[in-house]
Amino acid sequence: MDSRVLVLWTGARRFREQLMSAQGLTSSTAEKDARHIHADGPKVAPGEIAIGVIVGRSSEFFDFFVYALASVLVFPKLVFPYVDPLTGTLYSFGIFALAFLARPVGTLIFTTVDRLYGRGAKLTIALFLLGGSTAAIAFLPGYETIGHASALLLALFRMGQGVALGGTWDGLSSLLAINAPEKRRGWYAMLPQLGAPLGLIVASLLFAFLIAALPAQDFLDWGWRYPFFVAFAINVVALFARLRIVVTPAYAHLFERRSLQPAPLLETARSEWRTIAMGAFAPLASFAMFHMVTVFPLSWVFLFTRESPTRFLIIEAVSACFGIAAIVASGYLADRFGRRTVLGASAAAIAVFSGFAPQLLDGGELGEIVFMLVGFVLLGLSFGQASGALSPSFSPRHRYTGSALTSDLAWLFGAGFAPLAALVLASSFGLLSSGTYLLSGAAATLLALWLNRELARTIE
Repeated sequence: MDSRVLVLWTGARRFREQLMSAQGLTSSTAEKDARHIHADGPKVAPGEIAIGVIVGRSSEFFDFFVYALASVLVFPKLVFPYVDPLTGTLYSFGIFALAFLARPVGTLIFTTVDRLYGRGAKLTIALFLLGGSTAAIAFLPGYETIGHASALLLALFRMGQGVALGGTWDGLSSLLAINAPEKRRGWYAMLPQLGAPLGLIVASLLFAFLIAALPAQDFLDWGWRYPFFVAFAINVVALFARLRIVVTPAYAHLFERRSLQPAPLLETARSEWRTIAMGAFAPLASFAMFHMVTVFPLSWVFLFTRESPTRFLIIEAVSACFGIAAIVASGYLADRFGRRTVLGASAAAIAVFSGFAPQLLDGGELGEIVFMLVGFVLLGLSFGQASGALSPSFSPRHRYTGSALTSDLAWLFGAGFAPLAALVLASSFGLLSSGTYLLSGAAATLLALWLNRELARTIE
């Protein structure tokens, strides 16, 4: 199967190269021609930057949460049935983290594609890779069919998702932050973050419906596969929504005028390592919190209580609505008191939350609801201002690539291993100990804000 796919892919690539060579074209020149053809068409309104960002982020997070929920509800039984449920979930979370490790590799690869062939080609390839990897998971055979090869395939597809996510960086978040009015930076900074709760709500409700509507064996056999097909369809829609903006002449000019052009990754890392490090550590509180109220609590409830996952998924979706409200509120608060103040205050609140809140998960239905509602409010306040805080601090040449690499590292350090670490701690030392990971993220954020005076001037 793999050899046939490789032959087809190689043949298609050679045919495309020959065709483009015969016509004297490249992907980048074709993209310029497309801009020229539509130059006299309707201009894209500035507000469409925000729309493109929200649509793109929502599609990415829907993919993200579909996989995350399946990591708890499906893969331990499908791929690791030969171990106990806890061990199977830990193995599943280990594969879950591979996407975050692969994401910087994707940034390296697709930055080169961007430089050589243009942003439109980069986004098209990356989103089809993301959708293809996600759809491939829908066809994953279980351990009972192909043995340990099931886990190897799952790991391969998960790394494909990670590489693709490294290529989905389109620079719109940075463009939005740079073009925001001076007194509205907090408001515009929170807009891209709305994609996370929106993606979670749709994914949670879809899984809740399938679990409630199907017998348990049918869900495990084939029902869980439908959300992965839906993810592919959403990616196609998101691709056209984003291309509608990034290849439009008006916004192409804005990208060029604002120096949002790709630079070599290693050169950027050498030149901007201090800004990248500070940008990666400043939002760690919110990124660690991200999985502590989404993936980890579902795993604990599913493994250690008799509660139906359907009811908890609905609680999660409702709590995410409160998270949306908190993200919007973070924009207002940041414009009034400063982004640094909001980031610092929310990190301190998360540190306090980490000291007692995890035990609420073991406090019955009321405890779970309180944990989720308070957790999502704190997540919204912090996560709402965690995007692109240092974009203006990068030199013009490295702003685009530096912002992408900063995002990759923040997700890797803050969120990649959060479900695995929290579940290991909670299962070994009790629920209260799971807050240790969350506390470490809050401490990293507070330390980064305290140490870096340049950061304070930039995001105030």
